[in-house]
Amino acid sequence: MPFDGGDILDLVLTSLDDNKAEDILTIDLRGKSAMADHMVICTGRSSRQVSAIASNLLDRLKEHFRLSARTEGKDIGDWVLIDTGDVVVHIFRPEVREFYQLEKMWQESGQTPAV
Repeated sequence: MPFDGGDILDLVLTSLDDNKAEDILTIDLRGKSAMADHMVICTGRSSRQVSAIASNLLDRLKEHFRLSARTEGKDIGDWVLIDTGDVVVHIFRPEVREFYQLEKMWQESGQTPAV
């Protein structure tokens, strides 16, 4: 069954919400960046929660879309990056998110709270 970036984004947002990710933010990158159509940024309260949010999301992507996303940082759990091609997901611990402030880099790019 064919799918697109919107389908992946919907699954990502549902998975993050189901796994109690906080401060979920989507940024529409269409027409602004070639790296992806959407960026999602969220927070987990601890390294363990960040890793669990990432693991559950990766499992759902594989189950629903047979998609093996590229991943960085899952073993450490401070900042996990998941790249599906159409959607890039950043899952941070609160202190790490505050330090890097990715939202500020993309502030003019149509960010909207997801949940």
